[in-house]
Amino acid sequence: MRRTARSSPHLRIVTVLGLLATLLLPLGLTVAPRATAAPAADPVRVMPLGDSITGSPGCWRAVLWNRLVNSGYKDIDFVGTLPTQGCGQAHDGDNEGHGGELVTNVADQNLLPGRLAATRPDIVVMHFGTNDVWSSIAPDRILAAYTKLVAQMRASDPDMRVLVAQLIPMNPGSCAACAQRVVDFNAAIPAWARATSTDRSPVTVVDQWTGFSTAADTYDGVHPNASGDDKIAARWYPALAAVLDGGVPQDPGDPGDPGEEPGACTARFRAVSSWQGGYQGEVTVTNASASAASGWTATVVPAGGARLTQVWNGTHTTAADGTATVTNAAWNGALAPGASATFGFVATAPATAGTPAATVTCTAKTPAA
Repeated sequence: MRRTARSSPHLRIVTVLGLLATLLLPLGLTVAPRATAAPAADPVRVMPLGDSITGSPGCWRAVLWNRLVNSGYKDIDFVGTLPTQGCGQAHDGDNEGHGGELVTNVADQNLLPGRLAATRPDIVVMHFGTNDVWSSIAPDRILAAYTKLVAQMRASDPDMRVLVAQLIPMNPGSCAACAQRVVDFNAAIPAWARATSTDRSPVTVVDQWTGFSTAADTYDGVHPNASGDDKIAARWYPALAAVLDGGVPQDPGDPGDPGEEPGACTARFRAVSSWQGGYQGEVTVTNASASAASGWTATVVPAGGARLTQVWNGTHTTAADGTATVTNAAWNGALAPGASATFGFVATAPATAGTPAATVTCTAKTPAA
């Protein structure tokens, strides 16, 4: 039976309105167009990029996804040309974790541009290079591949945000030298990131190595088990949350906002732990004024040539001299008189830096008198 096209209700309404407008024009009347809702903002697109640690099955992605959603980050979309591989919990499983891939091969064969074009990420979360290290490829060559991939990411989006992991430890039974190779490669990543990062397209190093045990957190000396997935997600979360927060045009640290002025504030630094080449620290910001604060900004000047590479519970920028400016996150800016908020960070440091130390100051935004 032949089907005939039916006019849609929308088309019939438009026709009636057009006729009504024709009838009213001689009377000097017009029909106002019906207002339409503004289109919703596109979700932030996050590409998990790497090898089997990311994609086969890469269940840290499921843990990270659910932690983000449960923390209120709703408008996010994990993207990639590969689908989810289970993991026993609902999550957005799209990813770019290709088992067995070498980052040097991806760069040499120009495999990334097509994947970027298909998925259009705003942020790339990259744990990539384990197979290269296993194959005894020199750190300089792996970092050259990193540089090429970042250039391709910026060609896709000049404002690309890139989170790069210092690799989890590796100790497979068939590669006695792999453990030290990972250490040597990880040591070279922070300097590479500083040289590669730009204000428009920052590169953030996320330490996935510290505190990760191949005995307790992998099932084969290389691939994470459930506890390893939890640890990897826990390290990605603050760095990714900071990037997501930084994309919200709230500007809580601008003392020029109408109706607010800088208030009294105190800041205190504490070293949490340290290791060869870096340390973890935290800063407690206290509203020392008599008025409630709607936001705060802290300045951290690390001693001994150290440099902040990762911050959680705040967003940060780092100047060329290593001075870091940290503003509150969306959830910890409001401080009653005498109340405090704490943010943590990881810093890299030269071997000669000595005991971790930093000079910290802060300002709080309080209502103008």
